[in-house]
Amino acid sequence: MSNRLLAHLGKAYLGLILFFLYAPILVMAAMSFNASEFYQLPFSFSTEWYERLWKNDEILEAAWRSVWIAVVVTVIATSLGTAASIALFRYEFPGKTVLQLLLFPPIAIPWLITGTAMLIFFFGIGLDRGTPAVIIGHAALALPYVIVVVTARLATFDRTLEEAARSLGASAWKVTMAVTVPWILPGIIAGGLFAFAVSFDQFVVSYFLSEPGDSTLPVLIYTSIRKGFTPEINAVSTIIIAVSMGIMLLAARYSNFGGEQ
Repeated sequence: MSNRLLAHLGKAYLGLILFFLYAPILVMAAMSFNASEFYQLPFSFSTEWYERLWKNDEILEAAWRSVWIAVVVTVIATSLGTAASIALFRYEFPGKTVLQLLLFPPIAIPWLITGTAMLIFFFGIGLDRGTPAVIIGHAALALPYVIVVVTARLATFDRTLEEAARSLGASAWKVTMAVTVPWILPGIIAGGLFAFAVSFDQFVVSYFLSEPGDSTLPVLIYTSIRKGFTPEINAVSTIIIAVSMGIMLLAARYSNFGGEQ
């Protein structure tokens, strides 16, 4: 079998995978602009469902709650994750390798199990369901992503730059803020974007930890579908997907996972 044929087969296989992943999303986005409430064809373009969406106070309140929670989680996870990454980069201590390995299981473990474990843990320490629990849960999920991305950026950092700054009398804080942070800033931005996306899109942990009647947008979408599906859900889902994909593309652009910018 020639290399050219293998290349064509590989492209076809990749195309099928992309089609399988994105075809349902494209259909949903198209139906959000269809005038028919029951998805009747032929397609008739209309922005009615987006107009109704902007008048739906329940959805708008849930969206605003998701946004500000994601912003708070981003600040917390990015700050703690960057500090942890710098500490892991600079210092050697017993158990460091084990600690680094423990960053990956929270990413791989299904969020259903994580959400159940968080609910049981918070109940055990006396923390009721509500916004504080949601923020802590989201931050715990986002933190490993930030550490992995920032650590990847630190892999390209030249330690002699810090040594040169110290030899000139700079304090540890000054070295960090004037030398280290500017170099790893693309990684910090990418980690923050990952943290925002993880929090904003999070359903399982939000579902377990939110108070009834005070839900985030993904939870509201789920409960709305159970009550009765309307094309407004297509509209808000299309917006969420567009925002999430934009954030992840920005994160991929700025992180480059340790490569050259």
